[in-house]
Amino acid sequence: MGLLARISTVFKAKMNKALDRLENPYETLDYSYEKQIELLQNVRRNIANVVSSKKRLELQTVKLRDSLSKLDDQAREALRLGREDLARAALERKVQLEQQIKDLEQQVQGLQQEQEKLTQVEDRLKAKVEAFRTKKEVIKAQYSAAEAQVKIGEAMTGLSEEMADVGLAIERAERRTEDMKSRAAAIDELIATGVLEDNLGDKDRVETELRKLGAAGRVEDELARLKKEVTGS
Repeated sequence: MGLLARISTVFKAKMNKALDRLENPYETLDYSYEKQIELLQNVRRNIANVVSSKKRLELQTVKLRDSLSKLDDQAREALRLGREDLARAALERKVQLEQQIKDLEQQVQGLQQEQEKLTQVEDRLKAKVEAFRTKKEVIKAQYSAAEAQVKIGEAMTGLSEEMADVGLAIERAERRTEDMKSRAAAIDELIATGVLEDNLGDKDRVETELRKLGAAGRVEDELARLKKEVTGS
């Protein structure tokens, strides 16, 4: 395969993918259905035109047949009056009209056959349009269901990712909790072995002694004040 052919193939493939992304199945199906409806309407208009033309020819045939009767009467009247020339002219006109009637009847028969063919086409096309309409609705329903499944799948994928993040956060929290529990256990062990207890005990004794000294000083002050009040000195 030449370079230009490969480029053309790649371009067509990418264009097809782009068109697939842009194509709306609903719009495509509805458009196809509308085109079939238009075709069916055109067939029906053609049938109506054929029927109308046939009716005009039939009316014209009826008028010509009426003229035939009049020409017969005219020929008889001309013979009674001794005008054979007029009778001959009337009969010649009658023969011409009979040929016209024959031609019109053939045309009417041809239009009748055309009408029957178009009617058959209409029936077949109408059945196809109805079948397409039903299939179109089924495809739409299937596409909607598939689209919903895709959206649910995408949502579940996003939820799975979020749950994975939550799982990592929980794992980190559990790890920190275990670290804190380990540190607390270590402190408890140090206290139990007396490593922390002596230091804390010394601090508590110092604070206790200081509080006692402070309280004793305040007691002595209060005692001196009361003695002065009692002795008046």
